[in-house]
Amino acid sequence: MHPDAAIDVGAGTGAGPSRGAAVAGADLGLRERKRRATRRSIQVAALRLIAESGLDQVTVDDISREAGVSPRTFFNYFPSKEASLTGDLPILLSDEVAARFEDAGPSGDPLRDLVDIMAEQAAGDGTLDPELHQLRRSVIHEYPQISAMRMDRIRSFELEIADSVTRRLRADARKRGLDDDDPELPERGRLTGVVMLSLARAAWVAWLEHPDDVSLPDQLRRSYGQLRSVVGGASAD
Repeated sequence: MHPDAAIDVGAGTGAGPSRGAAVAGADLGLRERKRRATRRSIQVAALRLIAESGLDQVTVDDISREAGVSPRTFFNYFPSKEASLTGDLPILLSDEVAARFEDAGPSGDPLRDLVDIMAEQAAGDGTLDPELHQLRRSVIHEYPQISAMRMDRIRSFELEIADSVTRRLRADARKRGLDDDDPELPERGRLTGVVMLSLARAAWVAWLEHPDDVSLPDQLRRSYGQLRSVVGGASAD
């Protein structure tokens, strides 16, 4: 996956509650919405300042002042100015969300549940500005070290998703009275992680082309349906 193609959490107005919402506990409280708004304001300030003045010329104090927060608050969200440039991951897979996801079987589709969680979290973040994505893309292209940091985060996240899916598959096997040490389960977990990130990228690109016509949550679910059609058509042959 290209580093500037990974989806950021946020955007659009979504559909009503889904099974994924129940898995994620996706209704965001006021405190969480404020936390996400602060995180995004820091990211916007960092991207705009560095796009205008250059990475070496901008300090954490500059970013904090532009975002209207203290440097201490900045470091509550990001360990460095470089980290504030890389964007967010498709899912904020907290311990609580992961535990609910992993215990949601044995019925249901793990990939669909991940897509629903991602869509619900995106809907809860408000409207994502496509111009912000373009700004991040230009900054990442300008500074290879930021691109490398983003790729490292994406790879780590893919492994995190794979591990979580594998734990769910093992739990599902135990609930069904099957062998939870089947060597195919980790393989399926890794494959699900790869597919989820690819689906997120495809949905993100499609949404950016027509952001006024469809919300990102709806596009994520639409892309999932298209994936099922593609896989179903391939298996039918």
